[in-house]
Amino acid sequence: MQSHIFSCPVRWADLDIYGVVNNVSFLRLLEEARVDLVWRTGSQDRREGDAFFEGGSVVVRHSIEYRKPLFYTYENVDIEMWVSDLKYSQVTIEYVVRDGEKVYAVATTTMAPFNYAGKFPRRLTDEEMRFFLGYLNSGKRASGRELPPPEQSRGISVSVETRYGI
Repeated sequence: MQSHIFSCPVRWADLDIYGVVNNVSFLRLLEEARVDLVWRTGSQDRREGDAFFEGGSVVVRHSIEYRKPLFYTYENVDIEMWVSDLKYSQVTIEYVVRDGEKVYAVATTTMAPFNYAGKFPRRLTDEEMRFFLGYLNSGKRASGRELPPPEQSRGISVSVETRYGI
């Protein structure tokens, strides 16, 4: 199957006091990539809605493994993403944030379809399933590029995981 690559600008406002992209900004970059995947490559006749067409969705879980500090750059970084798990009740998207062979982060987002009007979980529609199946790759590395192993830590390891129940 295929992956989707979003060429993402790093903005000055993404930096923290230490001059690196802040962890919260990383989540925003991933969100921009996810929205680009669905809105740019999904159904072109949608005018409103959210990341799952007009049906609605919620983020259930985020996980980010930071590999290298991402500093401000004039060049965009690539965020490659693909679907690693797909069920009618949820979709899991994996990402690699990189500049060439330099990997800054690997991440995972699990989202669930949600009916905001009725305030209850829903199932993916057949259209949504067909769309996400096009990006499904249950094995890592949809593009075929190898992901380098994590470097040896020099004493500090940072991992962020956020879960929301629905």
